[in-house]
Amino acid sequence: MPAYEAFAGLYDALMDDVDYDAWAEYYLALIGRMGVQPRTLCDCACGTGSMSVRFARRGLRVTGVDLSGDMLELARRKALKYGVQAMFVCQDMCALALPRPVDALVCACDGVNYLLDDERLRAFFGRARESLKSGGALAFDISSAFKLSRTLGDNFFGEDRGDIAYLWSNRFDEAAGTVTMDLTFFTKERDGRYRRFDELHVQKAHDPEHLVALLADCGFAGVQVFGDRRFDSPAADEPRIHIAAIRE
Repeated sequence: MPAYEAFAGLYDALMDDVDYDAWAEYYLALIGRMGVQPRTLCDCACGTGSMSVRFARRGLRVTGVDLSGDMLELARRKALKYGVQAMFVCQDMCALALPRPVDALVCACDGVNYLLDDERLRAFFGRARESLKSGGALAFDISSAFKLSRTLGDNFFGEDRGDIAYLWSNRFDEAAGTVTMDLTFFTKERDGRYRRFDELHVQKAHDPEHLVALLADCGFAGVQVFGDRRFDSPAADEPRIHIAAIRE
């Protein structure tokens, strides 16, 4: 099954430990640190819209973009629930096409890890540049090589929450720098039986220095690299790395 189809309906329940408020505040602080006070923002790989809604609640005009129509439907419902306006568009972020340029573009929670080669990275960075106003800010995060190889690696995870259970098996390819994640979910139906579905996810461990070089090649300047929701350099065992740049 393609990633984030049936999984879409479980995503928020399984990510209930994520502090999206703090994450959104960090991104706004990071963008501000780059000298940009955004009024318009594009949230790429927005998923169920948890970040999009929080940006909108802070007064920004937000466009959320994701490849999964199932995730976007949940994002639209979430915006209605919170009483905010946001536009959600089903697009591949590597072919991003906005009606007008924005002040800032964000890609949170591993979106860039799903871009597995330089062709896809350059496509995203190029479209991001074209989607930003001159002087606009691009900010994104990646799960680090340490996290993908050591924390996820060749490991197995599982959890039974009663109505939802999952089995998560990983294979790390050292040569390719990728982790392949086989996920099996069981969801309890109204009649008491469980429905099973499977998804396959692949993420790439990107070298931040390589991403900095690609950003420069794609017309970005002032690239900065930080640790997990901090404003200093990443540690060797950093689980998440944030990168920000300015469109020249």
